[in-house]
Amino acid sequence: MTDDSASTVQIDDSPGDRITAAVARFGEQAVVDRSASLLMGGNEGEEFLLIVGGRHAQGVLDGAPPLYWPEVWGARALTFVWADSAASAVHRGLGDQAWRVREMCARATFIRRLDEQEALTAMLSDEVARVRGAAARALGEVGDASHLPALTVLLKDDEKEVRRSAHDAMVRLEKRTTAP
Repeated sequence: MTDDSASTVQIDDSPGDRITAAVARFGEQAVVDRSASLLMGGNEGEEFLLIVGGRHAQGVLDGAPPLYWPEVWGARALTFVWADSAASAVHRGLGDQAWRVREMCARATFIRRLDEQEALTAMLSDEVARVRGAAARALGEVGDASHLPALTVLLKDDEKEVRRSAHDAMVRLEKRTTAP
């Protein structure tokens, strides 16, 4: 996948490098819009799928079941490029049936500091540990002191990484909410 323009997108580049090259080629808003569309289940074509999914997307294009991967890749792209117009897609993704989509949308919420406190609080009891951890991290960034009790519960989670994420979120939250 190459282009005659100044920027080229190589499927073996890192996700960040692929998105940066796509922005240079198509424009920031176009990449945001297409990524949000993927996150919401849209079809943005083979070339764009290869941009956001890289080498792994080739497997889908070669016939592997897409499952939830295009949505995950769309959400991941939004961690590299952003416009507020994508917020509704991330909000919807926080409740997706696929845990990987929920996890990546929680990560986007953390990075983009989206006001998704209600959805994130609900995700603290998700059946998947990685989702609980991602929700805790995001609440540490966008939550307030009222979220400390819910995060405290996670300090006794069965999964070590969830406990660690909850602790780190509580420290971040306490610093943010008590800073002069």
